Formats: sequence, structure tokens, C-alpha cells
Amino acid sequence: MMDNKDFEVSNPPTDTITGLDFSSQADYLAVSSWDNQVRIYEVQPSGNTVPKTSYQHEGPALCVTWSKDGTKVVSGGVDKAGRMFDISTGQSTQIAQHDEPIKCAKFLDQGNVLATGSWDKTIRYWDLRSPTPIGTVQLPERCYAMDAKGPLMVAATAEKHVCLFDLNNPTVIFKQIVSPLKWQTRVVSCFADSKGFAIGSIEGRVGIQYIDEKEASKNFSFKCHRDDSKNIYAVHDISFHPVHGTFSTAGGDGTFSFWDKDSKQRLKPFPKTTGPITNTAFNRNGSIFAYALGYDWTKGYKQALPTNTPKIYLHAVRDDEIKPRTPKKR
Repeated sequence: MMDNKDFEVSNPPTDTITGLDFSSQADYLAVSSWDNQVRIYEVQPSGNTVPKTSYQHEGPALCVTWSKDGTKVVSGGVDKAGRMFDISTGQSTQIAQHDEPIKCAKFLDQGNVLATGSWDKTIRYWDLRSPTPIGTVQLPERCYAMDAKGPLMVAATAEKHVCLFDLNNPTVIFKQIVSPLKWQTRVVSCFADSKGFAIGSIEGRVGIQYIDEKEASKNFSFKCHRDDSKNIYAVHDISFHPVHGTFSTAGGDGTFSFWDKDSKQRLKPFPKTTGPITNTAFNRNGSIFAYALGYDWTKGYKQALPTNTPKIYLHAVRDDEIKPRTPKKR
């Protein structure tokens, strides 16, 4: 059963959720979904949520990200557009364009620069004051997942390519590797300290990868999101805790867990929910963990039943669930 202490977000999207992102300035949660909308909710200290506003794409919205100062939300969609919503004016404007759907969007720590990754096999960088990109990078394949933290940006594409960027020189791929996992990449997430990244795939595995060759001995992969009947589920999202550097995984099996990569331990498994978990996010201080339930399309359109209504839950994170453990003695 669900942990009934988790708060359900009121007025959730009407179709599968594709992105969750908390503001770094306040407890506001932005949500993108297949119903073409991006919604912004205020999370009150009581745990209750208030829908504040929403804006529209001309097709499914596939990703959402907050600006570092918490004044703007940017989303990308199947309409090939990057759209920015200004919190102070309530206006939405188009600020990015690709030749194919925009799958990923991230604000970088460097200035007010936005990076967008698309199925047109490019990453484009945007200064929000200009309608043309300030830089473009050709990727080996369609961009499926992307994350940035400090000087590190990681983009994962079709055919298991992973491109690493030093954002001091953002238009050059400084290293290209093949995913350590056997199957298609679903998610990449940078470590809190920018020293590496976690990668998750459709075969219920996560790879922990360090950037520096000297730390390559710390690289490892592990299985998760599999059940006792040997069913294997996709790892849909990986979120790092902003304080402790531990992380969550969530998957198509409807479960999420907290993990510590340094001691290679699972810190806490959580009970199975009522459906696949498509997205997760910690708030700015890691006290709230948001997770979205909804159909993940792994079984095709015939299983897209009206009962698979999307839901978002907020879990109040306790320190004993997420703090790193001392490594076990060998």
C-alpha cells in the first residue's frame, strides 16, 4: 500500500507527466505533461498544494526547468518550441526553436544560459534575450536525456551514446562514451558535486560513472526495479539529494528507493504505488520528494486505460531515510 502520509497534489495533469522541477528559491513545483500544459503549484508548509498558474504548448510538453533565480520556468515540447513563462508578468513567450521535438531543457549555472536537447540531434544554447542560439552542438544521435550541474553537462542519446561537456567550453564534446548499460538510456543525472553521473536504462539497471579517469575504479552498475517474478522495468528517473548527495531511483514497477552510491547500499525501499512512476524531484533543501504516477506507455496504446490517471505525491523526507551510511566493513 501507499505510504498514506504522502500528500496528493490537487488538480494534477490529465495525461502522463513528463517532468517535475522545484524552484531553487521557494517551494514551487513546475510540472510538464502530455496534455500540452505546464502547471505550477505552490507547496504550502502544511503539505497542501495550490495550483497557481499554467501555460500551453501546441503539443505535448516533454520537459520543464526553473531559472536559477526562480523568476522563470522554461519547457520544451513536441511543437519543437522552447517556451518561457515569466512568474512576475504571467506571460509565456517562445524563446527556443529546434527542427524536431525538444526533449530536454536545463538552465546552466553559467549566467542566464539555457541548454535545449532535441530529437534533431543537436543541443542549442540560448541567451534568453536573443531569438537565435548562441551555440549549437551536433550530437551523434537524438537527445533522450540531459542534466547539468556546475561545470558538468551530460547528454545521453539514442544508440547508447553519452556526451560529456565541460561548460567552460560548452560547444565542444569533451568526452564521448558508450553507456555502461546494455539497453536504451532513459535518464541521466549529475552528482551533486559534478564529479560524475548516474545513468538509468529500460532494463532496470543504473550505472554510476565518474568523469576523472583516476576515479574509474569507483564506477559500477546495479540492478533495480525488478520483481520476484523476474519482470524487468525501466528506470524512469534518478534524482540526487541536494544536501547529502544520495539519490533516488523510480521505475515502471511503481516503486522508488533511496540509495547511497559511496557505500553501495540501498538506504530505503518504499512500498509499491498504484502505477508506474514517471518522474521525481527533490525540493531545494531536500525536505520534500515529489513523484509522479501515470501510464508510461511500455505496453502500448491498448493498455492506456482511463484508470491510469496521473497523480503527483509529495513525500516528507526524513534524515534517516536519505543520509549516507558508513560503508560496511569488508
